[in-house]
Amino acid sequence: MTVSLEVAEGVGTLRLDRPPMNALDIATQDRLKELAEEATRREDIRAVVVYGGEKVFAAGADIKEMQEMDHTAMVLRARALQDSFTAVARIPKPVVAAVTGYALGGGCELALCADFRIAGENAKLGQPEILLGLIPGAGGTQRLARLVGPSKAKDLIFTGRMVKAEEAREIGLVDRVVPADEVYTQAHAWAARLVQGPALALRAAKESIDTGLETDLDTGLAIERNWFAGLFATEDRERGMRSFVAEGPGKAKFL
Repeated sequence: MTVSLEVAEGVGTLRLDRPPMNALDIATQDRLKELAEEATRREDIRAVVVYGGEKVFAAGADIKEMQEMDHTAMVLRARALQDSFTAVARIPKPVVAAVTGYALGGGCELALCADFRIAGENAKLGQPEILLGLIPGAGGTQRLARLVGPSKAKDLIFTGRMVKAEEAREIGLVDRVVPADEVYTQAHAWAARLVQGPALALRAAKESIDTGLETDLDTGLAIERNWFAGLFATEDRERGMRSFVAEGPGKAKFL
């Protein structure tokens, strides 16, 4: 399989495994969607790491496969392409991308679907589709602009240039840069910490932020208000407040 889902101590690892560069062909896209939906459903998974291995995250689409597609074929495929990435973005649990080596084109777009991005010092990210006479088609024009702002997104997309890890951090494309051999360990630790948190509140926080960013402030505040009030019906809220009153902050256990 070109993508696998491994689970340990509440953390699910979505692992790309299509040597040598984890090119995201149609089969890989479909498998990614299938496993992202599985991670969404499974109660034993409370946080997710997206990882491409020690040497490369994903170097982009399978260009040889794409070259054989004409306009009609891509009209029929483009929605499925986007849906495979959106399935990762909509996992209602904390998701961290562990980025080593190249994350280009579809690889960069996949990293954009995570809530947090930890990159190795050897990472290089970019949207080089313009060099093929194309634009990003798996969410890059939308998610990148929302993350780093339209001007920085246009610079990367118009030029097709790659940015190294430190520049990616400076512009907000990644959140943390670490030695390459520590990327997965630190990403897993980030996820594992959140495994211990209140699952429904984490879901509410993620959906409030993500959905709110797509609308105006008043609507976003209404989304937040409804989630906030709804959490008062949960056992986790009762446990958290009871622990706070009895023991002080930060000692509640939600599992």
